Amino acid sequence: MSEQPRDAVDHHVARWADYWKSDPVFAPEVEGALVRMDHILRRMRREDAAAFTDRDFTLEDYKTLHALMVQPYSTEATPAQLAATVGVTRAAMTSRLDRLAAADLITREVGANDRRRVVVRPTTTGRAVWERHIFEGMAREQRLLQALDVTELQQLNALLRKVIRSLDE
Repeated sequence: MSEQPRDAVDHHVARWADYWKSDPVFAPEVEGALVRMDHILRRMRREDAAAFTDRDFTLEDYKTLHALMVQPYSTEATPAQLAATVGVTRAAMTSRLDRLAAADLITREVGANDRRRVVVRPTTTGRAVWERHIFEGMAREQRLLQALDVTELQQLNALLRKVIRSLDE
């Protein structure tokens, strides 16, 4: 089996391996794997950000709509639930929901029994916008890993699953 061509991470790891050659704590395989995973994720984030250059529908708008769509009950959520899911303050969520409501992507209804409770639901337009953007995102993700065939993707998933399970123990 022939050796794979080197990449920028190999050069990075070689530089540090030479620097830390007398320190057995440095693990070049770990450094290489983590730097490569970080590189892939940063690339994905850049491509996602570039896909949302329209000021009328931002990446933050998408993340908010996505959080609504993937709630345990994808037909509704409260602003507090969405804020917790997205990781923003309730005030920031209110601002996001104002934008989505103005664009007719969500509705907000006050609870019949408790007027303090607000329920957020996607509109038909909101679902369509979310579907379009999620499929575009899936295509970007697939392009990032197109160098791997199905068997290799299964192997990668098995290895990453093993790491995740060990972190959860």
